[in-house]
Amino acid sequence: MTLVTDADRQRIADAIEAAEANTTGEIVAVIAPDSGTYLHVPFLWGSLAALAVPLPFIHWTWWPIQTIYLLQLATFVALTSLLMLRPIRFRLVPFTTKQARAHKRALEQFMAQNLHTMDNHTGVLIFVSVAERYAEIIADTGIHTRVPEGTWDRIVADLTACMGDNRAGDGLVAAIREVGTHLAQHYPPGIPREKGLPNHLILLPGA
Repeated sequence: MTLVTDADRQRIADAIEAAEANTTGEIVAVIAPDSGTYLHVPFLWGSLAALAVPLPFIHWTWWPIQTIYLLQLATFVALTSLLMLRPIRFRLVPFTTKQARAHKRALEQFMAQNLHTMDNHTGVLIFVSVAERYAEIIADTGIHTRVPEGTWDRIVADLTACMGDNRAGDGLVAAIREVGTHLAQHYPPGIPREKGLPNHLILLPGA
């Protein structure tokens, strides 16, 4: 799934650079196509269906056990293969499971992008996982404790609304600007940073 265009990626990079020009904090934006493969789901449903198949044939037919076994095996293979299709597979995963997987990957990216190493704990991650339809902002303690409660949730709500309207690029740019405003308010520019984190949008491979 293409969430942002090349033009959007440039706009996002420009927005990060502009926001960081007014603060000592760091902003990283990451998009993941998904946060898990969920390959266990087709096997689970295929196995449950295959286990249920023999019951009516054992009780209500005189079919030999070999025939019932082959039917059971065919049911498992056919259903598992069907549910392996990505759109179907992801629809079968419980919403809470997808949220948990996406949140875990967001935390992993916060560490992987070295946001936890920023001076004064001012790193902020804007994370989107496309398949799970999930977005999250993770802010280190230095900035998180200084903004009003619910600030990040409101920004994420605006971002997801834009994503729902197929305007992910606009949503990410707006989110970056808002995060930058809060960082600039509490951590204005100081000593020039010796090294900063990448300003471009980071696109991850699938899980």
